Amino acid sequence: MSGAGRHADGTTNTTPGGGLMPVQTAPRSQSGVTRDWIAKQAPSGNISSMIANLPGVVYANQSPLATAGDHITMRGMNESQIGYLFEGAPLADPINYEPYTSMLVDTENLGSVTVSQGAPDLNAPLFNAVGGQISATELNPSHHAGGYLNLLGGTHSAQKEFLRLDTGEIGNTGIRGFASFSYLSNNNWRGPGGLTRYHVDSKFVKEWGQGNSITAIFGFNRQEQTSWREPTAAQWKEYGTSFNYTPNYYPGNSTYYKLNFGNLNSLDVIAPMHFTLAHNLTLNVTPYFVHQNGPSVGGENIPASGGYYGTYQYGNLGQPYAYTNSSGKQMLTTASVDPWNQKTGAVNTSVDWTAGKNTLSFGYWYSYTTHEELSTFSVVDPSGKAANSYGRYPIVVNGVGILSGYNLNFMQQVNALYLADSLRLLNDKLVVSAGFRAAMVYRQGTNDVPGSDPYKKTGNYFEPLPQFAVSYQITPQDQVYMNGTTSFRAPESVEAYSQIFDPNSSHAVEQPGSLKSEYTIAEELGYRHTDKLFNFQMSLFNINLTNHQVTSSGYIPNTNMLISEPINVGGMTSRGVQGELGLKPWHHFSPYISAQYLHSTMDNNIPASGINAAGQSVIDYLPTAGKNSVGAPHFTFSAALAYDDNKAFFGNFSLRYIGSQYSTFMNDQRMPGYVVSDITLGYRFPHVRYLKGPKIQLNLVNVGNNLYRSAPGSFAATAQTRKGIYGSTISGGSPVYLVGGNFAALVSLSTGF
Repeated sequence: MSGAGRHADGTTNTTPGGGLMPVQTAPRSQSGVTRDWIAKQAPSGNISSMIANLPGVVYANQSPLATAGDHITMRGMNESQIGYLFEGAPLADPINYEPYTSMLVDTENLGSVTVSQGAPDLNAPLFNAVGGQISATELNPSHHAGGYLNLLGGTHSAQKEFLRLDTGEIGNTGIRGFASFSYLSNNNWRGPGGLTRYHVDSKFVKEWGQGNSITAIFGFNRQEQTSWREPTAAQWKEYGTSFNYTPNYYPGNSTYYKLNFGNLNSLDVIAPMHFTLAHNLTLNVTPYFVHQNGPSVGGENIPASGGYYGTYQYGNLGQPYAYTNSSGKQMLTTASVDPWNQKTGAVNTSVDWTAGKNTLSFGYWYSYTTHEELSTFSVVDPSGKAANSYGRYPIVVNGVGILSGYNLNFMQQVNALYLADSLRLLNDKLVVSAGFRAAMVYRQGTNDVPGSDPYKKTGNYFEPLPQFAVSYQITPQDQVYMNGTTSFRAPESVEAYSQIFDPNSSHAVEQPGSLKSEYTIAEELGYRHTDKLFNFQMSLFNINLTNHQVTSSGYIPNTNMLISEPINVGGMTSRGVQGELGLKPWHHFSPYISAQYLHSTMDNNIPASGINAAGQSVIDYLPTAGKNSVGAPHFTFSAALAYDDNKAFFGNFSLRYIGSQYSTFMNDQRMPGYVVSDITLGYRFPHVRYLKGPKIQLNLVNVGNNLYRSAPGSFAATAQTRKGIYGSTISGGSPVYLVGGNFAALVSLSTGF
């Protein structure tokens, strides 16, 4: 999509459903959004928030400004099981699979987003996309010199300044590009603290001949966000939105807000290249480099003496500001710092050869990732200020080393090959495609904390991934399709390979998790209609997943540090139907609706720790086979109505309903369903000298000020203490929940020039 649309913000008012239903032709479930929708959403948003109304997408925010938190599920699988591509490169964390979309791109530069709810592309550089694929592209640079300015202000002290400069065609070189800078800040809507974000985007394109192009994309992000506390059901009932980190410090107060925050820093370089080698032979090469780093910081009280560095018991740490807790023990309040650092270099290549009605494709992807993660502790003075919150001036155990709960060094190599063939028959009405992909992942992790066992752990994963698809164009407006696909996800998180220790415990507080890969076999049957009035599509789907690893974010015991814990719950079966309908502008109005019904169940009884009659700790099983999957609402629905007279006035209304979701595998606790609605109102000013398309836009988020839990933040085997299958007593647990953002009003002034 060109940066020079009909209007300065890139909108053309041509996509059905107000930008929510562009034409799709792929033989699979696929939806998308264009600039017609993106430009009219809150400029503080991100890729995930832009697709919240699409069928099957369950988006849960923690901020009304959509500035933090990427919690999405599709067909019962969360964001770590969904492949995220940006300009053809996978910019999500390649080990934990977190997409961090709030730091990828400013929405002013976001051209389009495409969602494949069931299956990834065969040639996609992904090895986690068991739950589908989300692909985003940036605006292409304008052919004319100029720029775009957007200024935002609103509730929660929100402000954003965005400036993009376009070079236009640079002489006779055929090169054009843009560079942009933005600053965004806001206060947390609940609790103290807030967010600051500095962001840079840049894109340069060189095109020549028939289909030849080289693109250079650069992104930089520096972001700091105060954390939100996630309440249990009981805490939500008692405190509601008042369950927060505290604004004031006193010795022993590890919930002080300045001790609990996270940084998201990144540098991304992508260089997609497309070459026409002959009239029937093309080459695609996409090298990319991604550098992401923290730190993540949480408050923690640790023993001033007699605590543990791994399994080694230390003496007096010799640190000031110790206090005596209620048990009479000398303790230190510290900032527990996790300055994680990760770098990935990779290249994805493919060759396409067309001979008559047949197209043969061959590709190879190689990726190399290093990950370093040394947790440290910095003492906090009586004013609540840590010695350092970025990993410097850590507490040292004399003669042993830096006090740490984990000192991880991790390496990952990925090799993937694919071969695909596509055949067009019956005057190109019938398209039959088949392909095979082989993905090989090698991982190696070490933990240098004393007593770590094992010190080194490796993992090798090889998965064969066949795919098949067929589509038939019944009429120029009507298409039917069916497909059978496979995909896999290597085990999530570096914690799956290493023990995690804590100074308050003499043994590891987390053991390495399951090292089996998830594997899906999925089928879809779909129909879509496209004409001058409306677009419609509907699909039936079935997914069988083995070694389902539910991601549960849990606190390290006695701390405010969240870690990602993959829990292997065996098999899962998901079946359902989804559909969407979008009308093209009619008397300036464009309505849209989407819905999904999902029946997702667990296939196995899950293991759980229990106490037998002799008081011994044993592994028992809970009768979870046939229970509903956690985090998988049965019914979701969205509706939107856009208005744009293509001259002065525009606006839209959107509403989303998310059904109730279970948070325990025994289905004895769930959060209720909820409704969220947003409104946009805008006006384009008449021609102003030197300005192109100035406009004012008002975004009203969560207009009903609904206070609700937006998604489970963790899962438990059972909420109630109960007997296992073999008679042992299994204690109940308390899942925590994300809390959705309240009402916000944002006003933005923007113009091209």
